[in-house]
Amino acid sequence: MGVELGAHTARSRALAVLRIRSRALAVALLPAAVAVVLLVGGSTGHIDGPGWGVVRAVVTGVAVFVLLCAVGVALLVARSRPAMSPTVPVAEESAPDLYRMVRDLAERLEVPAPSAIALTPDCDSWLEDRTHPAHGPPRPESADEMEGGGRGLTSAHRRTPAAPVLVIGSPFLWWMRVGELRAVLAPVVAGTGPSAHPDIAAARRFVRGLDAAVAVASAPTRGPLTRMVLGVAGWVARILLRGCRVHAAEMERGVATAAAERAQTVDYGLRIVAQEQVGLAYAGWDRLLTRVALPAWRMGRWPSRLDAGVVAALTELSRRDRLAEGFTSRLGERPACDLLEEPGAIDEATSLLAARLFHGGPAETGPDWAPVDWAEYPDEVVDRKWRTDAARLHRVLDGLGVSRTAEPGTSEPGGPTLDRVMDHLTARTPPRPTEADTFPPPEAERNATEVATGSTEATPPAEVTESGTTAYEAEGRHDSDEDGVPATERSAELAAVLSAALAREEAAVTAEAAAPSTSSAGQGGPDLALWDDGALPLFPLQPPRTGRELLGDHVTAMVCCAAMDTAGALPGLDWLDGPSLLVNGERSADLGPRVLSLIEEGDPAPLRAWLQALGVRAEKPVRLV
Repeated sequence: MGVELGAHTARSRALAVLRIRSRALAVALLPAAVAVVLLVGGSTGHIDGPGWGVVRAVVTGVAVFVLLCAVGVALLVARSRPAMSPTVPVAEESAPDLYRMVRDLAERLEVPAPSAIALTPDCDSWLEDRTHPAHGPPRPESADEMEGGGRGLTSAHRRTPAAPVLVIGSPFLWWMRVGELRAVLAPVVAGTGPSAHPDIAAARRFVRGLDAAVAVASAPTRGPLTRMVLGVAGWVARILLRGCRVHAAEMERGVATAAAERAQTVDYGLRIVAQEQVGLAYAGWDRLLTRVALPAWRMGRWPSRLDAGVVAALTELSRRDRLAEGFTSRLGERPACDLLEEPGAIDEATSLLAARLFHGGPAETGPDWAPVDWAEYPDEVVDRKWRTDAARLHRVLDGLGVSRTAEPGTSEPGGPTLDRVMDHLTARTPPRPTEADTFPPPEAERNATEVATGSTEATPPAEVTESGTTAYEAEGRHDSDEDGVPATERSAELAAVLSAALAREEAAVTAEAAAPSTSSAGQGGPDLALWDDGALPLFPLQPPRTGRELLGDHVTAMVCCAAMDTAGALPGLDWLDGPSLLVNGERSADLGPRVLSLIEEGDPAPLRAWLQALGVRAEKPVRLV
């Protein structure tokens, strides 16, 4: 009953969208119809007399103008390329078991099988229509079309419309078991049934064409005349799109309802368990990207096994969190990635796509953009990042004229030291009071400030220090300004200069990467040629870091370098917290508050006590990049 009700709702809403299209066509043809009546009446003598000749000429001119405008809008809507999600295509030869599972699932649901399968570096799955002519040429290269009912779909130029493409989140394949993946994909695959209805398919094509036309008309890189013509066409498309908005939303809701009701008959009990794994996979994927992958991307390295890393991250979570103890027992079952012939190659392709989407990296590897294996991550990423940050910190201190000697009259050391940084940040006067210290803000303003400065619990993990600890714990939050500037004058000055230096470096890297990225847009697969590299990254993981965050990261990097060079500490990788400092094989988890005490209060005592306990010699020079 629910299936029929949802499908009926979707079809009725699709007809409402098509009626809007018909009304727009009728409005465009109305002046032409009036002109035809006037011309026929004049030729037969039924409409004749003084003034009718002028009326016929004016109406005919208006009709021609309206018809030309209508033809232009129709061509724009028909020829504009609808948006297509960037994905990694999966050919049937590289995943025959996966195609077989999806085909069997479609047969059980009594719906058409998807035409192809693609992967996306995200924890989501959906059906995507790629039947537009602009999407047609790359299709033979992107994926072999799935056979339905044992018969292959013959040609890309078939008369019957192709089924949509099934897009699967790549973390699902590595974390979920085969049965869980089938249960999660059941309601998605069931959506191909309503999608095959002619009215729903036509309504979707019309709405997607309007959306693409609006995007084309809004493009800034146009000449004045073209921009004016496209502006008129875009204005008409926006009016039609606003009129279709409610009906299109209700149509998609009806399609989802019908698909969900149809999928109730397939693995319903297992789907409840699988939905828990969806949330867990999303949490692990987000943590892996923000705390592990992002530092590597900033160093010009992209982890080539992100999907395998999410399994390691969630396994580590199961060891730490008592609520997740039961999840390790699932690892004995067959993972869904076994449905792929070469999971390593697919993982590498999705990892590169994730780097492009979330960070904006190039489409191909090079000296400054190379893959890194998890075993090489501590040396290739963590060690290099700490030493690069420490070198930048000392360059900034050199630019500020800070002496390399700790005491006047002492000899110049052979290299940069941690003592130089600590002595410069040590407050000679009490920290300058902030407005928040003198007049505490109301609760609403304090909440808004926390959101703006990124100091809430939901803050992206840019606030996590390189030792794997949260840098903004309760011991240091109250000693900083609301705008993220450290409280002491020296810290504020150093943070401002560091921010400017890092901004110049990032701008130079972006300018160098712009030229090769545009020339190699198609190297990652056919899908990559269908979206604009200039819009990268499409989904930035975090807002720009504040000066306080940058200073904390750089000072922490300097401390870690001193610990590695003088106390035998090692760089490490924590799957949940990212780069970490290993002391005697154990992760150091108490460095963050001590660094904050130095940069925000100008008090080096907690950090010096920590250094002495570990045997770190702050007066010794460290090796930089």
